[in-house]
Amino acid sequence: MSVFGRVTFSAAGYAAARPTYPVSLIKTVLGYGDQTRSNGTVLDLGCGHGVAVKELAPHFTNAIAIDPSAGMIEQASQSTKGSNITFRQGNAEDLSFLSDNSVDLVVSAQAAHWFNYAKVWPELARVVKPGGTLSFWGYKDNIIVDRPRANKVFDKFCYGDADVLPGLEGMNQYWERPGRDILRDLMKDVQIPESSWTNVKRILYDVDKDTTDVAGPETAWMRKDLNLGEFAAYVRTFSAYRGWMDAHPEKKSREQGGDGDIVDLMFDQILEVEPEWKALGDRWQDVQVETVWGTYILQAQRH
Repeated sequence: MSVFGRVTFSAAGYAAARPTYPVSLIKTVLGYGDQTRSNGTVLDLGCGHGVAVKELAPHFTNAIAIDPSAGMIEQASQSTKGSNITFRQGNAEDLSFLSDNSVDLVVSAQAAHWFNYAKVWPELARVVKPGGTLSFWGYKDNIIVDRPRANKVFDKFCYGDADVLPGLEGMNQYWERPGRDILRDLMKDVQIPESSWTNVKRILYDVDKDTTDVAGPETAWMRKDLNLGEFAAYVRTFSAYRGWMDAHPEKKSREQGGDGDIVDLMFDQILEVEPEWKALGDRWQDVQVETVWGTYILQAQRH
């Protein structure tokens, strides 16, 4: 079972700490193929807590959003207003509830790396109208700009093969694969069938732990200024964090009265390599940083 379907997963906590999408991205999606049809239908695959469909629904008559997680659908329904939005539990691989040529725009925000494309492509070719468009987008790991030492610790705790501390494993083995690896490669291996789609477009932006210069907002569209406490909350939305905690239930966070979970311990190590943050004592969580994500946008138009 996916982490997002486990009883230990909090959809509300996930929604509170995840980043939102900028207006520039929504313009890119709607501008491709001029998808501003007031009488059309948009379909959101893997909608999560509804952040993408909420922005797109006002541009269409009907908006349909599906996700395999019942918790996500409940959270989306409660937090997303829009009389033209229909949420339902379901998978991208089975769109049998939709008729042929019924969708003008199909999107997937931070979910397309999970799909079984042997089943998804035939379904999308059936339901998307001729001339309709597809826009998938997502983001890989973020980095703190111009903080290579902190980023190195972050990478070690997320992806290191060895123990991150004596006798303590990191989160690497708890990522759900191959999905995570596909995302970290910015979906480069996902090929859109030319038999059904044309005008394929890929917009990629990558960063690593040594990144110091960030591109402009049109290219580096996933960026945010946040404090370190918010950064820590974001890390706790990772599927690998949830998997790690399920394997180590005794490791309670300090906020919960424990000795520290994997995120607490990671930030202990980050503070060791960033002494000016450590000097602030408990106020380190208030430090403001600039963070940016590696991103992809994948677009195509139906023949």
